[in-house]
Amino acid sequence: MHIVQLANFYGPRSGGLRTALHHLGAGYVARGHQVTLVVPGGQRTEEWLAPRLRRITLPALKLPGTGGYRAVDPWRVRALLEQLRPDAIEVSDRLTLRGLGTWAASKGVPSVVISHERLDRLLEQFLLPGSAARRWADLANRRMAASYDTVVCTTGFARAEFDRIGARNVLQVPLGVDLTAFSPTRRDVELRDHLAGTAEHLLVHCGRLSAEKHVERSVDTVAALHAAGHRVRLVVAGDGPRRAALERRARTLPVTFLGFVAQREAVARLLASADVALAPGPHETFGLAALEALASGTPVVVSHSSALVEIVQPGCGAAVPDDPAAFAGAVQGLLAAEEIERRFLSRARAEQFPWPTSVTGMLTALRESGLSAH
Repeated sequence: MHIVQLANFYGPRSGGLRTALHHLGAGYVARGHQVTLVVPGGQRTEEWLAPRLRRITLPALKLPGTGGYRAVDPWRVRALLEQLRPDAIEVSDRLTLRGLGTWAASKGVPSVVISHERLDRLLEQFLLPGSAARRWADLANRRMAASYDTVVCTTGFARAEFDRIGARNVLQVPLGVDLTAFSPTRRDVELRDHLAGTAEHLLVHCGRLSAEKHVERSVDTVAALHAAGHRVRLVVAGDGPRRAALERRARTLPVTFLGFVAQREAVARLLASADVALAPGPHETFGLAALEALASGTPVVVSHSSALVEIVQPGCGAAVPDDPAAFAGAVQGLLAAEEIERRFLSRARAEQFPWPTSVTGMLTALRESGLSAH
């Protein structure tokens, strides 16, 4: 079948969403399907990423305050869909493209939407108090669930807000990790020594530097460890609207900002060369960067308020309260464990999330959507 993947907030530096779309699309093609990925950009382009895997970029304006994200006009997307005549659509946007489920229903086209974020959490962080955020999120989620054949959530954490409203068309399909690209074999002793300098241990934070990621907690974790006499250095790989403020916060601390690291091979070497990774974002619905660290043999300290509590297990990391002291204590605990054991347990956990399993789950969702649509 011809599957059209649709996404906004996609760009050269859009991290986990971009990675997921590409791996799912390549997986669909490997199973014999044709895939067209439709995303926003500066101008219209069309390119073949692989046989039967095409990417069409539609012109879209930049969104202020997002660090360069763009959101394409839904009208342009619907006009393109009329030309593409898909057999199924997969939407990775629950805000600006939310009306595409209705379009698909009017055409008899099966539709799946992937919920990549918790709407109630985002509303609570940026706009509304908790109870009001939940009410507005419940209203929006009822409408979205009703307009699509299937809602896919990657974790129980992501699914919770749909379970709260009693949505019946929800499937849970975990994302995956590239177990070849991210591996303990990527460990680079020279790179580690260069980055760590005089520090005894190397920590890493990999991801977008935006408000909802709470990168300041990683910086404050280093401050707590440094104050307690631990010789650590934090390397931050990523860019975003919070970078300048974070650099000011870390001015007197052993923290290195690498900016956006474009080459996946370089990211893999960095993750495999670190001793511990930090993922403090409390709203993560999956946390692909953390899973890539585990695949690299590096344990992760995560927020117990996020979906990563479902992924990180004792031995390969720790899920702790949203507090720098708790993060610092967890780092110390992991560093006290035998290195060989913590790296083995981290890799073993990541091996439970291969991309082919995700592809199978998503194709099941698309097939079930087809039954609903017809």
